[in-house]
Amino acid sequence: MPRLSLYKPERGNDFEFLDRQILEMFTVGGTDMFVHKYLGPKNPDTEDATADQPQYDAVAHTNIQDLLFLENRDRKYDKDVYTMRGIYNVQDVDFDLSQFGLFLQNDTLMLTIHIRSSVKTLGRKIMPGDVIELPHLRDEYAQNDMAVALKRFYVVEDVNRASEGFTQTWYPHLYRLKLKQILDSQEYKDILDLPAEEDAPGGNTLRNLLSTYEKEMQINNAVVAQAEADAPKSGYDTSHLFTLQVKNGETELVTVDSSDIDVSDGISVDKIMVPPEKNGYQGYLLGDGLPPNGEVFGHGISFPIEPSTHDYFLRTDFLPNRLFKYDGTRWIKLEDGVRMALSNTNTKSTLKGGFVNNTTSNTIGGEAVQERQSLSKALKAKPDN
Repeated sequence: MPRLSLYKPERGNDFEFLDRQILEMFTVGGTDMFVHKYLGPKNPDTEDATADQPQYDAVAHTNIQDLLFLENRDRKYDKDVYTMRGIYNVQDVDFDLSQFGLFLQNDTLMLTIHIRSSVKTLGRKIMPGDVIELPHLRDEYAQNDMAVALKRFYVVEDVNRASEGFTQTWYPHLYRLKLKQILDSQEYKDILDLPAEEDAPGGNTLRNLLSTYEKEMQINNAVVAQAEADAPKSGYDTSHLFTLQVKNGETELVTVDSSDIDVSDGISVDKIMVPPEKNGYQGYLLGDGLPPNGEVFGHGISFPIEPSTHDYFLRTDFLPNRLFKYDGTRWIKLEDGVRMALSNTNTKSTLKGGFVNNTTSNTIGGEAVQERQSLSKALKAKPDN
């Protein structure tokens, strides 16, 4: 009498019977899922591909585009959308407040699909990188500017055999997929460039509908604008401080012609305070390139020919701009304009704004090179120099 055993070395009639019954369970109780098949990284030889060329302008899906970071950024997806059935447990999306901050819980879906039917539909095993759209999660009542239902897309992050998919024959029948919602990133450009409405291919794209980029940029610009209003420049504002020029413990005065001074109420003035030679305070990032006490000053790339004593002049050809005072015989440095706008939207007149991101060119060894290029690289082709 032959020995009884549920396990068989080959997949026999028992396996086929159970597999058909399991597939029927997905047909009856599962939900539709649209699969955007990942074809592989974009083929660099098809950068200039035209619309009449085949859509499969990608290398093998098992290849890796960037071996350093192990990333596939320029992904190509099949233009055809595949339909299959899946089952998952619907959960409430809750926020976890047990830690410092606000964390989103249950934003990962664990979805189960039938192995043989999925392989037959896709032509291969489903893999990380495939994007799944769940049509039953469309939001027809979203508060957006367009009367279009919001679609829900998930990317497959991991694929394993489900423990509940093993039958009495010890053969697996189900895949368990780990899904995460996609973001508006370079990887999913092929999908987000699709039209938001199938009947209006020339209208808005899925990116216009799903991406939060515009809102995030509006929030960011509003934050920057408020920050510039609250702290327009780095350092400390000293424009409200008044400095007295002191000599021998007393305020230094100078005799002037009263006709040269604008006075009111008939007040007679024959002496005024001497403009200070330096600021009466010290600290970090105080120099704003302005004379103390709001004195009048000139500016330019060269000193005036006939200056008067106590004149102030700002040299704009210095980096940062430098303020000088004329003492009657020579120009004395007073301060550097080191205060600058903190945001990158304004042009900075200091080394901070031009030293790191230097894009100017220079001539080394008779060859024009970029300043950011290393000297050894520039002279590599000219070893004699």
